[in-house]
Amino acid sequence: MGALIRIYTLAGNTLREVIRNRILYVLLCFAIVLIATGVVLSALSYVEQERILQDVGLGSIRLFGTVIAIFLGVGVLHKEVDRRTIYTILSKPISRSEFVLGKYLGLTATIWLQLLIMSAAFALISWLAHAPLGTGHAAALLLSGLEMSLMVAVATLFSAFTTPMLASFFTAGIWVVGHLTRDLRQLASHSDVSAVRELAVWIHRLLPDLESFNVSIQAVHGLPIEGSEVTLPIAYGIGYASLVLILAIVLFERRDFR
Repeated sequence: MGALIRIYTLAGNTLREVIRNRILYVLLCFAIVLIATGVVLSALSYVEQERILQDVGLGSIRLFGTVIAIFLGVGVLHKEVDRRTIYTILSKPISRSEFVLGKYLGLTATIWLQLLIMSAAFALISWLAHAPLGTGHAAALLLSGLEMSLMVAVATLFSAFTTPMLASFFTAGIWVVGHLTRDLRQLASHSDVSAVRELAVWIHRLLPDLESFNVSIQAVHGLPIEGSEVTLPIAYGIGYASLVLILAIVLFERRDFR
């Protein structure tokens, strides 16, 4: 119980600290502006205007949500080390694992708060444009939030042992490749070289399959979304993020701050 209270306290302090960051609001404003530009882009088309508007909106949420997740995640541990407040925190009865988990949960809460604001802007613009909204859009936004939470975990992992610049580069690379692992595996399956096929399989297994969190096409086109298309990615995302956080804790435990 004591550990949970300490983690909760750290998460709350992290949330309060992060929401005072002005850059966060700049990114959020850009996201809302980009969501709103879907109205302009859809007006350039004579067909499927509502779908274009919502496609741009959901894409903007996923893009800027990921940017915010990376921006917050890569500096979560470095700031404490750089300002040397890590020594004060760890001098208290707080373990390093509790510190990492508290920081992660605080950042995740911030991400979901930002997602809520962007989703409200998306719903308002869709309503004003008379674009239909349904459970498919809710599923798409839910899975987008889970993807962002996973990226926070990945950013926290790299932040545990490297600089913010390298952590940003590595996390962004994971995000890009994570959306391509399925295509890479499919392309490699046609290769005559067994080593290439095997490598593609392992890349798909080891790196996060981020496309499993993308149901935007089904939501925008009003296609049915099976329950397994939501529940399985949720289980996968929670499991993968948990493994990444365990690795981050192990690396942070071994880090020498002297």
